Amino acid sequence: MNIKNLQLFIHLSDSLSFHQTAQAMHISPSALSRVIQRLEQELGQSLFRRDNRSVELTIAGKKLIPVATTIISNWLSLKIELNSDSSLLQGKLKIFCSVTASYSHLPSILTAFRHRYPQIEIQLLTGDSALAIDKVLNGEVDVAITAKPEHLSNKLTYIELDHIPMSVISPAISPPAIQQLLNDGPNWQALPFIVAESGPARSRANTWFKDKKITPPIYAQISGHEAIVSLVALGCGIGIAPDIVINNSPMNDKVQRFPAEFIAPLSLGLCCKQSRHQESILKALLQLF
Repeated sequence: MNIKNLQLFIHLSDSLSFHQTAQAMHISPSALSRVIQRLEQELGQSLFRRDNRSVELTIAGKKLIPVATTIISNWLSLKIELNSDSSLLQGKLKIFCSVTASYSHLPSILTAFRHRYPQIEIQLLTGDSALAIDKVLNGEVDVAITAKPEHLSNKLTYIELDHIPMSVISPAISPPAIQQLLNDGPNWQALPFIVAESGPARSRANTWFKDKKITPPIYAQISGHEAIVSLVALGCGIGIAPDIVINNSPMNDKVQRFPAEFIAPLSLGLCCKQSRHQESILKALLQLF
């Protein structure tokens, strides 16, 4: 029983998918199956029940999880202690965040981290922040900068970095059809809205609609937040977006806020799998906060 095999077991116990774990841990599915079989032989117990459709932990598998997690954690802690010179910490850290977060919050995080651990390679992926949680859970990335979902999985560790206000915005110069609806109240029920397709920002927008007792027409549902500001600036409709996106948009001078409209702020933080937060590189990152 070695550390790598236990790490593979822990990942598989989270994903319950030989394909996902094999892909995330850079091993073939057949090699992963052999590792699990060897563990089962050493323990004399089946760890997983598996068929063509599903994978489930057995009672023995569930009992092994805390033991394996403790062994891995103690081993990694010992390695950190023995290599107390932080410059010796090496490896790769895969980070996912939105384009906006990559220049609003990521630089301050990486500046401190790179100063202390210069030999760690950083791999950055950017995209729709609504995908961040799934990318962490699926093992596609090590850590993500993301808005906290309303229901955070108990498989995740989340460290809050900031609170992000949200605003309702309109074009600075509206086309006549929209301007008429703005002059009338504004007439929220009739105004076309541009909102996030999913994620915490969409949940906040839906809550605002509910509080207003309106079901407005949705002009566009956007994957990611940056394009919301652009479409509003072009006069396509009214938008709901995080202030940090609005402030950093190259189109921010072409939109205006409704200051009297309150939308609950987003919690922005670092997120990683709980089963991995004691790994040396992730632990080094999280200890900065």
